[in-house]
Amino acid sequence: MTELIQEADLAPARIAPGVDGRLNLGGVCWSLFEGARNPYVILITIYIFMPYVAGTVVGDAVKGQEIISRWSQYSGWAVMATAPFLGASIDKLGRRKVWLALVVGLMVPMMAALWWTKADHTGLTVTQTLALTTLIGILFTYSEVLHNALLVRAAGLAGAHKASGLALALGNAFALLALGFTAWAFALPGLPETASWSWVPKTPLLGLQRALHQPERVVALMAAAIFAVGALPLFLFTPDAPPTGIPALTALRNGAADLWAMVKTVQRYRNAAIFLSARMFYVDGMTAILIYAGVYATGVMRWRSLEMLFFGIILSVLAVLGGFVGRWLDNGLGPKRAVQIEIGMSLLGIIAFLGMSPDRILYFWPYDPALHAVIWHGPFFRTVPEWIFLLIGFSNAVFITAHYASSRTLLTRLTPPEQTGAFFGVYALSGTATSWLGPFLVNQGTRIFKTQQGGFATITVLLGLGFAGLLFVRGGGASRDPS
Repeated sequence: MTELIQEADLAPARIAPGVDGRLNLGGVCWSLFEGARNPYVILITIYIFMPYVAGTVVGDAVKGQEIISRWSQYSGWAVMATAPFLGASIDKLGRRKVWLALVVGLMVPMMAALWWTKADHTGLTVTQTLALTTLIGILFTYSEVLHNALLVRAAGLAGAHKASGLALALGNAFALLALGFTAWAFALPGLPETASWSWVPKTPLLGLQRALHQPERVVALMAAAIFAVGALPLFLFTPDAPPTGIPALTALRNGAADLWAMVKTVQRYRNAAIFLSARMFYVDGMTAILIYAGVYATGVMRWRSLEMLFFGIILSVLAVLGGFVGRWLDNGLGPKRAVQIEIGMSLLGIIAFLGMSPDRILYFWPYDPALHAVIWHGPFFRTVPEWIFLLIGFSNAVFITAHYASSRTLLTRLTPPEQTGAFFGVYALSGTATSWLGPFLVNQGTRIFKTQQGGFATITVLLGLGFAGLLFVRGGGASRDPS
């Protein structure tokens, strides 16, 4: 819904600050907000906290994956039912910052409360923890809609692309800094393998105790603090939209009518409609890979929080290549072929993941750690299966990142320029309409087959359906002409 919101806001934006293309203070603060929000996804959802919940708090990675994916469905259902209407109604609501402040004010204390998720179950129960993360996930989506709706007002029409690019860069930078600091301050100190590393503290900072799993839990406090501090400049320096005087319920009702009008517009363009339908499946599959990769690696590869930290650091750095790969494929083959290649490579990545374990490489090659020398004597990634798993993750990170860029380009090749706003509105809707489907399939696969591999394998269905749907799309070649 981001692009639709920006289209509707173009007229006021022409007189907004930054119209000359220079990124002003409001635009920088807008970008900073996104950078400060991103560590929650990296630290909590993917690499550290949720794998800790699955493997340690639940105590069984298979059961943990089943429970987490079940709760993720609830978040997906709520987002599907509400976020599109919020996006379509945003211009009629007028001021965004008051609603955004409410969302942030709810998210920060809920993030911090996750610190009380203790392995001995003396703090939050598993149900309470996952109820909190579900609510945070819903509010996170609302914050994206409201935050994106401020982009053009924050940076001006000519500076919007610069603010958007800076936001992505800051998101990666904040995530890497958070992961790196956590590794240096809490995970590496006190390990026998790092005793001679002079740059690592001798014991975890702040007196955190590894036996109480405090290094895994402290990331909740870190994510909350980073978000709270990083969000503040937006409320102080980023300009808001003027009030409209339209009651909230009336704005939502009118937004629903606009949303229906957008969907009817898209139905008149066959190839765009087929593409958006296919995207509903493959984007949900890509998202599921990201969400469950950490839980999967913890259970299947038996990685600790230390390995997960460096898994996240390495993939976050290498994922930057995805943007360049997407651009190269778009230019050379056209965005349709680019998306198909990116889906295909992600599909191969999942299949490869399913054939990995500490004692087996790609299904067919057994590996006995006792019979093979370690690759190095460091504290993590010491065996061949671990490095191959890491390389598969690298491939997934590159092609999943690339598909986001290629998909946007493909839509522009399939739609008339004068209808861009409506089509990108439905493009955003297609990304939320089935957001529950990936968690649902992972949950059912894990529950039925009683293995993490069984749950993870269901993601191939989503990618396969998306790939097949693109076969019926005409257009999307290296030029705007159908091919």
